[in-house]
Amino acid sequence: MPLGLHAQEVEADAGEEPYRLAPLIVNAQAAADDDANSVVAQELWVGGKVATSILDTPASVSVVTQKEIEQRSASTTEEVLQYTPGVITDYYGTDDRNDYFQIRGFQATTYRDGLTLGSMRGVREEPFAYERIEILRGANSTLFGPADPGGSVNFVSKQPRFERFGEGFVSYGSFDHVEAGVDVGDVLNESETLAYRFTGKIQDSEREYDHSQDDDGFVMGGLTWEPTAFTSATLLVDHLTRDSSPNSGGYPLDREYDRSDFYGEPGFNYHEVERTSVSGNVTHDFDNGFVLRSNLRYSELTDDFGYVYITDSAARTGTVLNRDYFGTDSEAEELIGNVMLQYDARFEHVDSSTLVGVEYRDAATEDSSFYGDASPIDIANPVYSGGPTSLNIYSRNEQDYTTRSVFLQQNLSFNRFILTAGVRNDGLDLSSTDITGVEASDDFSETSVRGSLTYKVSEEVSTYVSMVESVAPPSIGVTPERGKQYEVGVKYSPAGTRALYSAAVYDLTQEDVTIAVVQPNGTIQRETIGESRVRGLDLEAKAELTDRMNLIAGYSYMETEVLRGTLRNGTSIKGNEFTTAPTHSASLWSYYTFPGRGVSVGLGARYTGSYYFDAANTAESDSATIFDAAFNYPIAKGTDLAVNVSNLLDEQHVVGSGTADYYNPGREITAKLSYNW
Repeated sequence: MPLGLHAQEVEADAGEEPYRLAPLIVNAQAAADDDANSVVAQELWVGGKVATSILDTPASVSVVTQKEIEQRSASTTEEVLQYTPGVITDYYGTDDRNDYFQIRGFQATTYRDGLTLGSMRGVREEPFAYERIEILRGANSTLFGPADPGGSVNFVSKQPRFERFGEGFVSYGSFDHVEAGVDVGDVLNESETLAYRFTGKIQDSEREYDHSQDDDGFVMGGLTWEPTAFTSATLLVDHLTRDSSPNSGGYPLDREYDRSDFYGEPGFNYHEVERTSVSGNVTHDFDNGFVLRSNLRYSELTDDFGYVYITDSAARTGTVLNRDYFGTDSEAEELIGNVMLQYDARFEHVDSSTLVGVEYRDAATEDSSFYGDASPIDIANPVYSGGPTSLNIYSRNEQDYTTRSVFLQQNLSFNRFILTAGVRNDGLDLSSTDITGVEASDDFSETSVRGSLTYKVSEEVSTYVSMVESVAPPSIGVTPERGKQYEVGVKYSPAGTRALYSAAVYDLTQEDVTIAVVQPNGTIQRETIGESRVRGLDLEAKAELTDRMNLIAGYSYMETEVLRGTLRNGTSIKGNEFTTAPTHSASLWSYYTFPGRGVSVGLGARYTGSYYFDAANTAESDSATIFDAAFNYPIAKGTDLAVNVSNLLDEQHVVGSGTADYYNPGREITAKLSYNW
């Protein structure tokens, strides 16, 4: 700050405009947004790589804070992302073995504290573990490494704080949902150099269909040591378990069925997950412009599931449905870490911030998959016959992935301009052994770049133009899919308010898309023949309009097109639209606190336009609007009763269709009693 004031005085004396941009990258240990008390974030953390003002970030981004998560009582990642423009969720309905969401028409890549979740991706994340969830729309492998082009989701873990705080809650809701959680922390020594945080949650629940369960538990402990104002180290250890029952693959195709119907096998439909992670990060500020950061995480995962599911067809007659069984037993472990050196400097009329780093990832997975015919079921009079007595294991694989990366990012601010450039190279070594003992390996060296120019119209308004690239995680023997995006955007944050408004238009292309094609001799080979493009517009507003009312609104327009591509049988789908990519989607959430006792109410609406279920564009969904509601009553100081209703009107429609129909989740009511200090 003193340097900035001095610069303004010098320019004023010279008769020039007293205006100077602060360095883009700041110390990640500095005081950050208060995510627990505001729905409007001002900074983008990006996992500690760059803690940057969102107004100065040359990309279309959203941040869902802890306060917003609590207002909407979002208990899954899909629910957290439902009010984010450009994001489509819940397209597999109650087939909820994983978190399903897409950004700008493509699968999204997920990260935790800036490090890829990689082989840990299949786990349904626990939102109670995170202070915020950051969404970056568009291709950007330069920041994170190999990633899909549509965008990225970064989960930011709760960290110890140097103050005494706590929260405890119990809740009860639909489908015998019982849940309890605690989040506490404090300083551990008199010199206030050591702080801890403990976060835990347990859930015992069913789902909306018969013969189901949805149980999980999560614990996380953290220690932060700050011996000086320039050095900080944090250690986090967490353990997640899930024990649930997958649905029977959807519902029959001939008519609309009740969501409570179940056509699987109660004794066989299961999903058991355990994941343990140990994470650490260290930061040291040399107090001369240099800051050193390092992050490291080790994770272990077991993920086993099996289920009997229906396979219907439009040609079926009668009430007897065929069924199959399918499942996978898998184990994975992953070590990933990085070291980054940041240098901030001021040269005459230019502020410079340079970030250089290296990253290493070593991941190994073992999995076996089984598949086969199961006994049919009469949907007019369901009789459960039990799961298969023996399993047909058709696939068994051991895979190893090693990635070595180096990256550089440069930010220059001068006059009212901010120039950002970045480059990253990822060297990937892949190897695998299949069920027959055949070994295969491959290696790749992929480079991605990004460049952008931001113009600060004023302290309140910024505009930008950017070009970013992505490289999708590759497979052995297959050319990596590459993405490129051009984007123009504007952001507005009125002075003296807690609000942020943004708009972005983009052109996103993915090349080298690999498609499995049946050859004339009947074999199936993967061919790199596909190319896809999406053009669109994203609008978002997050504002605390008054001390009592906040508003979150979003709109997305997507125009998707397959430029080159075929179905498995070789039929061209050139000119077709993407699957699960509505042209229009919009959302609005408002939350108001009445004067007096502080009673609060919230009301939200989510609109999703129609989209195609299949690549051939032969089946299409209906557009639909879903309403949500919230009510909060302060019982006493620090004690609140909150009631949330998702899908208020219990709207039911088909969100996905193949050999079965998938419905959107039905109405769910939860009541939560919480105490904060």
